[in-house]
Amino acid sequence: MGDTKPMGKKQKFIFVTGGVLSGVGKGISAASIGAVLQAKGLKVSIQKCDPYLNVDAGLLNPAEHGECFVTIDGAETDLDLGHYERFLDLELTQKNATLSGKLMQNLIADERAGKFGGKTVQLVPHLTGAIQDAIAEAADGADVHIVEIGGTVGDYEGLSFIEAIREFSGRVGRENCLYVHVVYVPFIGTSKEFKSKPAQNALMDLRGFGIVPDCVIVRTDEPAPVSIARKISMFSGVSEDAVIMLANASTVFDVPLTIAKSGIHDVISRFTNNSKKPNLAKWQKIVAAHTSKHRKNVRIGLVAKYVDNEDTYISVLEALKAAGWQEGVGVDIHWINAETASKKDFDSVDALLVPGGFGGRGIPGKIAAARYALKYKKPYLGLCLGLQVAVIASARLAGLRSANSTEVDADTKNDVVYIMEGQEGKESTGGTLRLGNYDAKLVSGTKTAKTYGTTKVVERHRHRYEVNQAFIEQIEKGGLVISGTSPDGKLVEFVEAKDHPYMLATQAHPELKSRPNRPHPLFVGLIKAAKR
Repeated sequence: MGDTKPMGKKQKFIFVTGGVLSGVGKGISAASIGAVLQAKGLKVSIQKCDPYLNVDAGLLNPAEHGECFVTIDGAETDLDLGHYERFLDLELTQKNATLSGKLMQNLIADERAGKFGGKTVQLVPHLTGAIQDAIAEAADGADVHIVEIGGTVGDYEGLSFIEAIREFSGRVGRENCLYVHVVYVPFIGTSKEFKSKPAQNALMDLRGFGIVPDCVIVRTDEPAPVSIARKISMFSGVSEDAVIMLANASTVFDVPLTIAKSGIHDVISRFTNNSKKPNLAKWQKIVAAHTSKHRKNVRIGLVAKYVDNEDTYISVLEALKAAGWQEGVGVDIHWINAETASKKDFDSVDALLVPGGFGGRGIPGKIAAARYALKYKKPYLGLCLGLQVAVIASARLAGLRSANSTEVDADTKNDVVYIMEGQEGKESTGGTLRLGNYDAKLVSGTKTAKTYGTTKVVERHRHRYEVNQAFIEQIEKGGLVISGTSPDGKLVEFVEAKDHPYMLATQAHPELKSRPNRPHPLFVGLIKAAKR
């Protein structure tokens, strides 16, 4: 274990683990507990510990793992950090995402540098110590630090993390650690009954590793009878008051309200020595907006290539919902497969959105969407790749028919989108993109500046290709104008269509900054245009 800073006795730690299967809702549970604690006036920090041997999430397949969420300092992380930011309204950094591969990489580097003085480097105590050090560092300054352990208890790659959080109670005192285990109880249709045996086994696994949970969150698809809670309580040794039944909700933002009404609230109140009643007005307002019957619905066409996994675009979807709530309309997402997209698809929606992505698959359909939006004045929002295909479409409309991106055609002579300087040869490598927060200056008087209400903005980025300003004349002839650049003017950050109700595109990922109670202005602008 490395050198660590002493921690205050009053600092509290909540560890959230999962059993039965992955994707059971640990991230939402952790974020919701944090939201309730914030509503009680406590300062909360949060962290995701993933046992994957990857160094970060940058090279993980989005179709399998969902979106890669980017922090302000450019860390490529698991999508759960997006949940954390939306629920807790925090801007997280690389210290809030800890992957096994990164810790091991650091340990091996230290071993090669001779920092272990010839000692044997082992999972225990060296990797477990590194995990604990990462937790202590991420907790700095918070009253309560929440740590979600990825995967499922019992996974081979996760054993070091379970051991680390078990040991952590000895480091800070068991009275300063609260363990929450999230389990799944399936409903068997043939026998018409809920089966708690997998959850019982998952709790037994956790106890076998030396951790007796203080609370159990039982996830079900439909509301389960109270007898399930009693059975879980009996087999886990957890008080029935500390077992919360959490069925699928109409919106995840209802979960803080459910937790605040459950016995878990009493447990965390005693744990934190804070008996204040949480102020949940924000969450009540969000849930009311979600559940209200809207007089009008708008249909947004999401032109995407990963249409089988909504988690790939989770931040985009949440940003659209939040904008709809603010504008008092329902938002219906119409998934348009970029590989089969047609004019009929574009005709059927009120607005088009082209999200970010990598590679050549589906690019023709995305260019077609941008071309359609330009030609027929359909409201359009382009994000990252959505800006690049809009630029290609505009140049082609101007007569430059072979205009393309070097990401799609490396030999194109009309590379209106080209690879950034210094990025050549790094196309398939991790941590080499333009990542994190960057400033931009907007052109005064443009629709972009009016939508933001300012000419200076900061947005998060994740890309390798840029607009080639050698082709600005052709791009503008096709109908687009540059409405924002980097402060030095070298990089195109925003474009918009001339004489168009709403066609804006950005090289950034504004969806990452949207909040359920404070939607991003670019998404609000799209919804407003779709309403009209």
